[in-house]
Amino acid sequence: MRRIEIIANHSVEEDLFDLFEERGIGAHYTLIPQVQGAGSSGPRKGDHIWPETNFVLIIYAGEEETAKIREAVADLKRLFPNEGIKLFEMPCTFEE
Repeated sequence: MRRIEIIANHSVEEDLFDLFEERGIGAHYTLIPQVQGAGSSGPRKGDHIWPETNFVLIIYAGEEETAKIREAVADLKRLFPNEGIKLFEMPCTFEE
């Protein structure tokens, strides 16, 4: 099991969800709709100086789905090379 965190600019959110739906992945997720921060793509603070904000998508997935999510995010980055789109993943355990 993997924990995947995708942090991206709001401008690509709909496109990401469209890719996931087309590929049948990422059906179960947690969305944090507005986050602020600064990374390699510059500040995102939601104010008059740095007006943009990001979102965070958290998904727990098996190895096969994780690979498909990685591929979808790579495709999204190719479509939008100038937008901030980052994917982080780590192993995790899951208990109900």
